[in-house]
Amino acid sequence: MQALRDCGRDADGRILAALRRNSLSRILKAMDVQLTPDQKAFARRAIESGRLHSEQDAVQEALALWEERERQRTEFLLTLDDAKASLARGEGRIITQESMRQLAQEVKERGRARLLAELTTSP
Repeated sequence: MQALRDCGRDADGRILAALRRNSLSRILKAMDVQLTPDQKAFARRAIESGRLHSEQDAVQEALALWEERERQRTEFLLTLDDAKASLARGEGRIITQESMRQLAQEVKERGRARLLAELTTSP
């Protein structure tokens, strides 16, 4: 499952981004993309402002953002699957006002203990 989460990541992201741009360029050369008038105007404004150099850049950026959104969606769904499995194993918590107060108190106590440890070990 971790391999799926790491899908599309590399040490600094530059190599993978370059590969994506190159493969997108090859695909887009073979595609005819029809934009709505509003989309064309939006892309044209970005080009005129200097933010983008061409309509192709606009389409590539849109696809890159879509790809990132889908990667995040996949990660979320994997996390959701993990959470459901955890609940099925009985590892969940029943959420009530009292359980939330208790959790808040536990978090405060851990934070205070950590702070105290840092203050007593600092030079």
